[in-house]
Amino acid sequence: MTDLAEFHRSQLADARIEADSRGILTIEAWFDRVKERLSEAGEVETADIAYFEQGNGAQRLRVDGYGGDPRDCDGILSLIICDFHDDDELKTIGKADLPRLFNPLIRFMKQARDEDFRNSLNEVSPGFQVSDLLITTWKYVEKIKLILLSNRHYVGRVDGMSAGNNDGVPVTYNVWDLARIERHERASAGREEIDIDLDGDFGGGIPALRASRTGGNLESYLMIIPGAQLAAIYDRWGARLLEANVRSFLQARAATNKGIAKTIRETPEFFFPYNNGLSATASEVETRPGPDGLEVVRLRDLQIVNGGQTTGSIHAALRNAKEQLESAFVQMKLTIVPPEEAEQIVPNISKFANTQNKVNAADFFSNHPFHIRMEQFSRQLLAPKGEGRLETRWFYERTRGQYLDEKARRTPAQQKKFELEFPKSQLFTKTDLAKYEMSSQEQPHVVSTGAQKNFSSFAKTIGEAWEKGDAKFDETWFRRLVGKAIIFRDLEREVPKQPWYPGGYRANIVTYAIAKVFHDARAMGKLVDLDAVWRQQTVPGELKSALLSAAAEATLVITSPPEGVRNITEWAKKQACWANLQKVEISYEDLEGAVQTKAEARETVKEARADRSVTDAATALIEVTNFGAAHWASLLEWARSQRKLTPKEAQTLGVCASMPRQIPSDWQAKQALDVLQRMSGEGYQPEGTT
Repeated sequence: MTDLAEFHRSQLADARIEADSRGILTIEAWFDRVKERLSEAGEVETADIAYFEQGNGAQRLRVDGYGGDPRDCDGILSLIICDFHDDDELKTIGKADLPRLFNPLIRFMKQARDEDFRNSLNEVSPGFQVSDLLITTWKYVEKIKLILLSNRHYVGRVDGMSAGNNDGVPVTYNVWDLARIERHERASAGREEIDIDLDGDFGGGIPALRASRTGGNLESYLMIIPGAQLAAIYDRWGARLLEANVRSFLQARAATNKGIAKTIRETPEFFFPYNNGLSATASEVETRPGPDGLEVVRLRDLQIVNGGQTTGSIHAALRNAKEQLESAFVQMKLTIVPPEEAEQIVPNISKFANTQNKVNAADFFSNHPFHIRMEQFSRQLLAPKGEGRLETRWFYERTRGQYLDEKARRTPAQQKKFELEFPKSQLFTKTDLAKYEMSSQEQPHVVSTGAQKNFSSFAKTIGEAWEKGDAKFDETWFRRLVGKAIIFRDLEREVPKQPWYPGGYRANIVTYAIAKVFHDARAMGKLVDLDAVWRQQTVPGELKSALLSAAAEATLVITSPPEGVRNITEWAKKQACWANLQKVEISYEDLEGAVQTKAEARETVKEARADRSVTDAATALIEVTNFGAAHWASLLEWARSQRKLTPKEAQTLGVCASMPRQIPSDWQAKQALDVLQRMSGEGYQPEGTT
C-alpha cells in the first residue's frame, strides 16, 4: 500500500469514527477536519460549512462552504465544493474531471446573485445565507476563489488557475486533493511548499547581496525587490506567504497601512528609504550571476516573517496605484532555513524580527512552555477508571502529526497497546484546546470566527496570563481542561438529536450554550463543576440538562438576527449576538447540581498540590538514593574545589554522601537534585561519563 493510500484509509477511518461519535455524516466530519487545513495554510481566512444542493443533471446547483465575508477578506469571495468518496480504495481524478466537479458550484455562484432565487429559499437554509452574502457584498468582491476539496488523488496541478471572470471579477480554480492535504498535514512546519519561479513567472530574478560566509550555519541574502513584483507574488499566493503566527496575528490577512499606502501613492521613489522592509525565510534558493551581480531566480517555501502590513499595502496598490508600484522598491532580508530546522529557527526569526511591532501570538508557538507543560501532563496523567472502562490518557498534540509519529515508532503489538492507552477519540490539538477554553471563558462569538482567529485570541489571553504567573497551569488546570473537552464533545453529539435543532449551526450552538452555562454559574457566584466531569469522564446528568436548556435558547438567539442582518453564521461572530444570549433568563432544572463553590474548587487545587508534593518528595528521595553515596561525594568534592556551594548546600551534599549512615530529608533530596542540575550546567561531569 502506498503512503497516500494509507493516508486515505487513515483519514476515512478518522472521519467515520468522528461521524459516529458526533452523530453527523461522514462527509461533514471530513470537511470539518480539512477546512481547518485551508485556514492554516492561508488559502481562506475562515471556512464555514454551508451545505446546499438543488436540481439534477445540468441544472444541479451545489455549495458546501464559503470563506467568510469578503469585506473581511481583502475582497476575496471563496466558495467551496466537496468531492468526497466514502470508499476504502483510493481513486484518482484528472483534469478532464474538473469541469464536471466545478460546474454545480459555478451554477450556484451565478444563480446566487439573483434576488428571486434567494427569496425562494428558506431564510435558515445555508443556500439562502450564502446567496444573501453574495448579493449584499458583491460590490466589495474583487476576486473569486472556487475551491474543490477532494479525497481523491488529482493527477495534475491546479493552484490559482484562472477561470475567466464573472461580471468583471476574476475567478480562479483551486484544487485541494488528497495528495495536497497529505503534504500539508505532514509538512514539519505545518505549511505546504510554495515554489516561486521568479525568472519564469514573475518577470525575472531579483538582485541580491550574499550576507553570509560560505559554509556558515545559515545562508542569508539582502535583496531589493520591485514593488510590482512583490504585489504579483502576493496576488497569487496571498496569506499563505505569511509565516503562520504572523498570519494569525494579522487575522489571516495582510492589512493595509494608511501611511505606507500614502507613500506608494504620492512618493513611491521614497518607499525604499522610508520603509523598514521585509524579513523572510525560504527552504531553498537558486541564484545566478546577473548583469549587476548576483540574482535570486527561484525560491521555495517563501515565508514572510515580518512585514505583513508592508506586503498587504503593496498588494492593495495593484488596485489603486498600479503605475506608482513601478517606482517602489522594498528591501528584503532572506534567510535560508533547512526544513528539518524550520520548527526551531523560523519562530525565533519571526519573534525577534517583530520586536519593534510586538506580535503577541508569535510568542505562543508550539514550543512555548505552556504547550510543553500541557503535553507533559497529557502523557503522565491517567484518566480515572470507570465501570467497564480502562484507565486511559488524553493525548495533547502540540505539533501536527505527533500522535501518528508516536504510534509509528512502535511495533504492531505496541501500537495496539498505545491505542488502548491513548484512544484516538481522546486526541486534541492546539486549536481544539483554544476552542474549549474560549467557550468556557464566555467568548462564543470569538470561537465562531473560526479555528485560526480563535487561536490567535486565545494565544494573546493565555500568553498574558502565563507572563503574570505560570503556577496555576498545573495538573488540576489540565484535568479541568479535559473536563471542558468532554463537555464540548458530548454537546456536539447531543445537539443534533434535539427536536428544536434547525439542521445547521451546530458549532455555534455548542460554543454559545457552554458559554451561557459558565456565565450563569458565575452569576450565581459559583463555578461549573469540572472536577466532577474529570472524575466521571462523562457529563453528569444535571450539567447535561443545563447545557441542553442553554443550547435551545442559544439556537433561538443565533437564528434570530436583528433586522438588516440575514447571514446567521456572520451574526454568530458578533459580540451583539452573545450579548443577546447573556440577557436571556433560563429556567434550569437543576443548575445547582452542576456547580461547585469557589471554596470547593480551591480545596481541590490545594489537595492536588499536597498530593503532588508528597509524590515529588518521594520521587526525589528515590532518585537521590539511586545515585549512591559515591556520586554525591564526587559532586561535593568538585563543587567545593570550584567554590560554587553555599554552606547549606555543602551540608546537604554531605548528608547524601554519608548514606546510608544518614538519610536526607525530603527537602534535602530536592535541594541535592537542584544542585546537581546547576553544577551539570557549569561543567560538572560524574566519573565515567567523560
